[in-house]
Amino acid sequence: MKSLKLFIGAVGVLLLLAVSTCHAGEADLAIPDLHAGKFTIAGYTISAWNLLFGGACVIAGTLGISLYLRTQIHKLPAHKSMLDVAEVIYQTCKTYLIQQGKFLLMLFALIAIAITYYLVGFGGASEYAFTDRTYQELQLYPKDTEKIPSEVLDKLKSLEGEKAVGKEEFVAKLKGKLTSEQWTAHEKTIIEIAVPDPIGPVLKVFYVLLFAVVGMAGSYSVAWYGIRVNTYANCRTAFAALRGKPWDVVNIPLRAGMSVGLFLISLELVMMVIILLFVDRRIVGVCFLGFAIGESLGASALRIAGGIFTKIADIGSDLMKIVFNVKEDDPRNPGVIADCTGDNAGDSVGPTADGFETYGVTGVALIAFITLAVPSIEIQAKLIVWIFAMRFLMDFMSGVSYFINQAISQKKYGHLTEFDFEQPLTRLIWIAAILCISTSFFMSWLLIRGLTVPGVDPAKTEHLWWQLATIISCGTLAAVLIPEFTKVFTSSHSKHVHEIVTASREGGASLTILSGIVAGNFSALWMGLLIAGLMAGAFGVSTLGLDEVMKANLDPDNPAKLVGVGSIFAFGLVAFGFLCMGPVNIAVDSYGPVTDNAQSVFELAQTEHIPGIKDEIQRDFGFMPDFERGKHYLEANDSAGNTFKATAKPVLIGTAVVGATTMIFSIILLLARAGMLHLELTQAPVLLGFICGGAVVYWFCGASMQAVTTGAYRAVEFIKKNMNLDKKEADLADSITVVRICTQYAQSGMWNIFIALMTFTLAFAFFDPNFFVAYLISIAVFGLFQAIYMANAGGAWDNAKKLVEVDLKEKGTALHAATVIGDTVGDPFKDTSSVALNPIIKFSTLFGLLAVEIAVHIKQSATEHHTSSYAPYVGVVMLAIALVFVWRSFYAMRIPKEDAKTKS
Repeated sequence: MKSLKLFIGAVGVLLLLAVSTCHAGEADLAIPDLHAGKFTIAGYTISAWNLLFGGACVIAGTLGISLYLRTQIHKLPAHKSMLDVAEVIYQTCKTYLIQQGKFLLMLFALIAIAITYYLVGFGGASEYAFTDRTYQELQLYPKDTEKIPSEVLDKLKSLEGEKAVGKEEFVAKLKGKLTSEQWTAHEKTIIEIAVPDPIGPVLKVFYVLLFAVVGMAGSYSVAWYGIRVNTYANCRTAFAALRGKPWDVVNIPLRAGMSVGLFLISLELVMMVIILLFVDRRIVGVCFLGFAIGESLGASALRIAGGIFTKIADIGSDLMKIVFNVKEDDPRNPGVIADCTGDNAGDSVGPTADGFETYGVTGVALIAFITLAVPSIEIQAKLIVWIFAMRFLMDFMSGVSYFINQAISQKKYGHLTEFDFEQPLTRLIWIAAILCISTSFFMSWLLIRGLTVPGVDPAKTEHLWWQLATIISCGTLAAVLIPEFTKVFTSSHSKHVHEIVTASREGGASLTILSGIVAGNFSALWMGLLIAGLMAGAFGVSTLGLDEVMKANLDPDNPAKLVGVGSIFAFGLVAFGFLCMGPVNIAVDSYGPVTDNAQSVFELAQTEHIPGIKDEIQRDFGFMPDFERGKHYLEANDSAGNTFKATAKPVLIGTAVVGATTMIFSIILLLARAGMLHLELTQAPVLLGFICGGAVVYWFCGASMQAVTTGAYRAVEFIKKNMNLDKKEADLADSITVVRICTQYAQSGMWNIFIALMTFTLAFAFFDPNFFVAYLISIAVFGLFQAIYMANAGGAWDNAKKLVEVDLKEKGTALHAATVIGDTVGDPFKDTSSVALNPIIKFSTLFGLLAVEIAVHIKQSATEHHTSSYAPYVGVVMLAIALVFVWRSFYAMRIPKEDAKTKS
């Protein structure tokens, strides 16, 4: 805590020094009035605002469907012994989440310092200029009775291009262009539109921090909801397995996942629509920025800390199988409850918070891009509503795809005693993809068919609707094909996984690890080519006319020179397409922790050893249980869960990387407007930025795994000392101690990582903004391949162990021991480092927007006052702080030497 207080003080002083040298100004997004866009549907004209509001009401209904599915799960029967174990898991998860909530608030304090100093420091007197946007608003917004004549507008338009000035001087300029009669008749409207009263910096800080809290609360609430639903489903899945009908073993976790997915996406959409429709347009931009930063902060903390926690617990629990030669989830193992908590902390809390943030940040990035790159206010409003309308319908269609798949699967598998558990999940993904792609074309045809853009040849825009739908479909195809590619390397049926087992049989753990590394590296190649190919396809479609619609000025000395940026928007739409069937993506990802926990509940409850249990179940529940077959179903289902957890990881990381291109463009545009854009490969700062981005990615992977290594050492040390094979089950106090160890090292690792990451971001932005842009591109590219490699290598090791346990039934053998070691190596690969790179990329980019804005203002102020820029000096201090915490992430986290000597 002492180091944290020193850090907060240092950041505060440095940022205060920075902003005290700057003039006022912000890069707020100018969100259009959504009443400006009009759509004609079936002969009726509806405003963009009303269409968005109606869609939000429909999506509020999907929240109801989510809660209905949750209620269905809760009503399902389960034996008291299993319900009791599930309740213990939930209470432990609840304690963990409360602790993480406190931790999250402390992290928020750091970000609040930067945001507050930024907005207050740049919140001085406002300046005004007459722009093309002002002209459009004067044309569109006044009521018919107050319509400003074109001759008046033409006179005012002559002010366009003049330098921004203070309020009084600007009003005098406006008045000077008109006759006294014209000014008297239209003064109120002109002042309201062209000279709006600014919102004070203090009030603006309040709104931004408020919506940052809302974003964090959203990430936190969906994480809590996911844990509650999953702990309802785990015991009921375990009990359903006793009926001898495997379809129920698949159906319950899938229903739980769909409940979480629909809740997450629907809540996100409702929150974003409330900001768009009901927040003052003057601050919608900064509120979205605050909302996105809050989401990203929540996701980063919950994803990283959860990933560390779960793998400390998992390794501590798994290694006992070798040390004591006991079965999976042995009740005598104090690490099992922590492992079950970790399954939820890492595989439920992390992914749900991450998915919530990814969906939101991608939407914010697209809104920002539209407002920056589309000159026409009316077209801006239409495109924003078009994006949200598609999200509404695709959310609904994802729910429809679930019910269609349920009907097909019930008919196909309901009477079977054996089938491939992966098939229903694969079918769900394909049904959702077909419906979502169809929806994207239908909604595009309905809303933007015949879209005309001022100043653009209609021949180039008449086909825009299907071009945009095709680009989105490239992303949706990625969300379908990436899981298929992932299964080639991680499924228990894949040749790569079988190769790991074959190598392990003769070569032991060494060849287990080497074969898994091979699978991870090959997967990175093929998925990289897949993503590149689909992005190339989107780029090709964007050249057919999108560049004519979306243009940006990258040369402030030549305002008339506009460059087509449609390809950047296309990449953003590809990221949007990745998430089109968001509820289904989340559902198959959430499937895994339920199946994993169900197997643990089965073992921990020891239901089969209760005297007279078969007669009791026959009497109370109406069927004769088959414990041996039920256990087999749960193990096989866990393997399917592992596969689909693995398939979801590359989808989220791919979304982060593709979507980052759109957010990075905002920084590029900011630099261009400030006359500071020098992005050329021959520029040394650009090359150095590429190198530093890769360095930070590899440090992050090492730091997160070091926290797991030290924490797992402590957990294993405690469990070995306290595991008593003479007992029937571990003491609850011992299990709670293991949970405490996991939490302690998860939070310690998170502090070091987060503070280093934040100060790296500030330091690199202050050194040179062009260097920083290259750095962001680098962490996105390096992060993509590192994450895919680690996720799929880990997934292959995990299912190699499952193949030995379930299909080959060779538990307790040397082969099993080798694959368990491979699995423990893969645990932090796939569930700690790889998955956390997704929020790390997005948080760096979002926080980087603020950092670059501060750096640009410092340099502009220095130029204006003919003084030296403070930015590099602030950057040096920030870099020093970052390196201190990089040092701490290993040397303060490593296993003390005296412990190792004592053990020797």
